[in-house]
Amino acid sequence: MNPLGSLNQEIIECRKCPRLVAWREEVARVKRKAYKDAEYWGKPVPGFGDAQARVLVVGLAPGAHGSNRTGRQFTGDASGGFLFPALHRAEFANQPQAESKSDGLILRDLYISASARCAPPDNKPTPAELNTCQPYLEREIQIIQPKVIVCLGKIAFDRILKIFALRNLKFAHGEIYSLPSSSLTRSVHPSSLICSYHPSQQNTLTGKLTVEMFDDIWKKAKSLL
Repeated sequence: MNPLGSLNQEIIECRKCPRLVAWREEVARVKRKAYKDAEYWGKPVPGFGDAQARVLVVGLAPGAHGSNRTGRQFTGDASGGFLFPALHRAEFANQPQAESKSDGLILRDLYISASARCAPPDNKPTPAELNTCQPYLEREIQIIQPKVIVCLGKIAFDRILKIFALRNLKFAHGEIYSLPSSSLTRSVHPSSLICSYHPSQQNTLTGKLTVEMFDDIWKKAKSLL
């Protein structure tokens, strides 16, 4: 098995955070009424996409009835319903829909990961849980060696700052920062960090994040490549 495949298998088998294990499994057992006949994934959700990607997308955590149900990042919920059409328009995805792991979705030059791999209560992982999960993200960066990292939301942004030991950078939608070389990156050329609001409904339904604003993020990512 290749390094990314081995890492993903390790993520799927993880039971390091008792609170998250209990919550994700309870959600998978009780289910939402709309998905009462579905078989929930109910485990940590690994990253997915192009193993040779130059763009790494980092989100927050699996949605209780989205990724925790389907087993694939941003798949089966409203956030993914906003993300994947944008990736399709930017030609990072072969289709705008993401409903299940067997829906034929293929990502090109892009890999999607997360700050936490288990669905957390109230969508809020604790700092300790994020710290426990961080080595998985570090290893993904080390394996993929992305040229551009797109952070969806401030929690993902803060996690990348911690990994790269950066301070005094402020989160602002559309902001671009240079990432220094580190023990994780082999390239002599600095990679770039792009900040974006998370495509959650609390941002998209309120107009805090519009289609045009989100499309601009992926245009910036392509220009940096």
